[in-house]
Parts: sequence; structure tokens; C-alpha cells
Amino acid sequence: MNQVALVGRITKDPELRQLSEGRVQTNFIIAINRNFKNANGDVDADFVSCSVWGKLATNVVKYCGKGSLIGVGGRLQSRSYERDDGKRVYVVEVVADEVRFLALKEREGKTFQRQSNQSEKMNPPIAQTASGQTQAVPTGFVLPKEETEGLPMV
Repeated sequence: MNQVALVGRITKDPELRQLSEGRVQTNFIIAINRNFKNANGDVDADFVSCSVWGKLATNVVKYCGKGSLIGVGGRLQSRSYERDDGKRVYVVEVVADEVRFLALKEREGKTFQRQSNQSEKMNPPIAQTASGQTQAVPTGFVLPKEETEGLPMV
């Protein structure tokens, strides 16, 4: 069994890559707080690389910016490659097949834009983030009820 479920914050704005045959892909890193404090009394975080493909990648790039709280579901994948200096590099990443948008933050210099039908323009669905700001909910995505207790970095 190879299943991973993580909740964390995106460390920088994801960027969409166009690959051969019209495929799209994005990589991003999520920061996940640990459940305990270190010897200095600080909470450490783990940084996990994630890869997303297709329409899901497009939606992540469109709606998520640095600091967005997301849930990622998928599988672990390992690979290796050789750098220009001849050194072999090993990479372990999560290949996501599900991303839940829990608390969105705008991308730097961009606002959320979405196409919708006339009824949504009249009464767009609104969600409140953990910081109290309101924002439009992207079509096709459901934000959970305020369950901030126990979530990392809220």
C-alpha cells in the first residue's frame, strides 16, 4: 500500500509547466509543523515536495499562493538523476491525485478570478479564512467547516 495524506502550507507560489503533448504539471513544497517542540522550545517543520498533474495542477496554480493551507492526498514516488557534476541525486516526492483547498491565500500580484454562470455572479459562494478574511470559493471545491484546532500552522 502506498498512500499519503498531508496537511500543510505552500512555501511559495506554484508555477505551471507546459510539457509535451499538451500535458501540464506543477511542483510545490508544503511545510508541515511537527507535533512536538525541539530542545529550544520551538516547533520544527518538515518540508515535503509535491507534484501535481493535469487540471488539478492548473487549479492549484490558479487558486493557491504562498501560505495557502492545503490537504494533499496521493502516493510516494522516488527517483534519481545525475547532475552536471556527475553526482547522483535521489528525490522522494508526493505525487498528488487529490488536493483540498482549506484556506486560500492570493498569489502575489494576482486576485482570484473565475468564470461562472449568471446565478453565481449574483450570489457567489463565500468562505472565511482562519484570519477572518472572506473570499470566493472556487467552483467545484468545497471548503470544510472551521476545524482549525489540530491543523498545522493555523
